[in-house]
Amino acid sequence: MNAPAPLPLAGIRVLDISNFLAAPMAAMFLADFGAEVVKVERPGGGDEMRMWGNNKGGVGLYYKVINRNKKSVTLDLRTDFGRDTVLRLAAESDVVIENYRPGTIEKWGLGYDVLSAANPALVLLRISGFGQSGPNAHRPGFGTLAEAYAGFAHINGEAAGPPLLPGFGLADSTTGLMGAYLSLVALQGRAGNGGRGQVIDLAIYETLFTLLGPQVVDYDQLGIVQQRNGSRLPFTAPRNTYRTKDGCWVSMAGSAHSIFLCILDALEIPHLVEDPRFADNRSRLTHARELDVELQKAVERYDLAVLLQRFDERGAAVAPVNDVGQIFADAHFQARENITAVDDPELGGALRMQNVAGKFSDTPGSVRWAGPRVGEHNREILVDRLGLDAEQVRAAGIDLPP
Repeated sequence: MNAPAPLPLAGIRVLDISNFLAAPMAAMFLADFGAEVVKVERPGGGDEMRMWGNNKGGVGLYYKVINRNKKSVTLDLRTDFGRDTVLRLAAESDVVIENYRPGTIEKWGLGYDVLSAANPALVLLRISGFGQSGPNAHRPGFGTLAEAYAGFAHINGEAAGPPLLPGFGLADSTTGLMGAYLSLVALQGRAGNGGRGQVIDLAIYETLFTLLGPQVVDYDQLGIVQQRNGSRLPFTAPRNTYRTKDGCWVSMAGSAHSIFLCILDALEIPHLVEDPRFADNRSRLTHARELDVELQKAVERYDLAVLLQRFDERGAAVAPVNDVGQIFADAHFQARENITAVDDPELGGALRMQNVAGKFSDTPGSVRWAGPRVGEHNREILVDRLGLDAEQVRAAGIDLPP
C-alpha cells in the first residue's frame, strides 16, 4: 500500500505571534493543510482567547478550534530572552503572523527590518484594525468596529430598526481567510522577487468591505446608498425567510427566472406567473414586499418536511433555517463530513468541531489535533529544536513539560 501523499503545505513553517481571532484564524487555515504552525503565547495565561466564550472545566472551547493543528510555546516578547528566541524561530520560518497595534513589534525590536535581516525570505503578515498607514492606523481595532466601519452594519437589519452587528466574528473570520490567501500569494511571489519575502499589511475592515457586493459601483455610477431591508437584497427577488405551517423557517431565493417559476409550481400558486408585477426580476424588485406577502401565504400551508420534498421534486431553491442542533442531525452535513471529531486529553475525550472546508481529491487537509495546552510544545521547540539549555529556559520563567 502506498504511503499517503504529504499535505499540500507540508514543509512550510509559520510563526504565529498573534492573539484573539483574525490572525490566529489565518494561521489555522495554513495549519489545516499541513503548514507547521508554532504559536507563541504569553507565559501563564496564554492567548486571551482561552478566556473567550464558553468553557468546559475552565478550558476555553473556541480556542480549541481556532488554534487546532498548532504547537504552543510560551515566550514574553517584551524580554531579551523572548525577543531573541522569536528571532531564532523567525530565521527558520516562512511566514510570521502578528496582529498588534502598529509600532508594537518595532518597540520590541521585532520590526521587519530586524526579522528580514535574520531571514530575507520571510513573509510578515500584519493584521490590524485599520492597517499600518492612514489617519486611523493608530486606533485600536477589532472585528466589531470593522463591521461598522466597512459598511456592513449599515445595511444589516430591518428598515425601521437599528443597524445590526453579526452574531459571530464576521470581520475577523473573513480577515483570517484573506490573511491565509495573501500569505500563500506572497510565498508564491518569492520566486519572482529574487527569493525575498515581503510585508503584507491587512486591515480587518478591508476584506469585509471588498465582499459587500456592488455598493461602491452603485454609488459611483448611480449615487445609490444601500439601506437596511431585512433579508431582502437590492438586486434579486424573491429573497427572504418564510415561516412554515409547523412554525419552522425556510430561506428561499429566485435568482434565476426559471427557479422562480419552479418555486411558484412547488407552492401551487401558478397564477403569479401571469402577474405583471412579478414578470421578471426587475419587476419583482419593485414589488418585493407584495411578492413576499404572496409567498408567505403559500408557504404557511405546508409543514417543513412536506415543503422541502415538494421543492426538491421540482428543482426549486429552498433550505431550512437550521440551528446548530439541526446541523448535527442533518444527513447532508454528515455525508460531507462537515463536522469532525478529535480526541482532546485536556477535555478528557472527543471534541467535535467544523471540519476543514473544501474537498481535495488527493491531498485533503485535516484536523489532526485541537488547540494545545499553554506551552505544551515548549520542550519540543525551544530545547529539542533550537537547542536552548533547559535551565536557561526555566530561568526565563518558561515552563517545560516532561
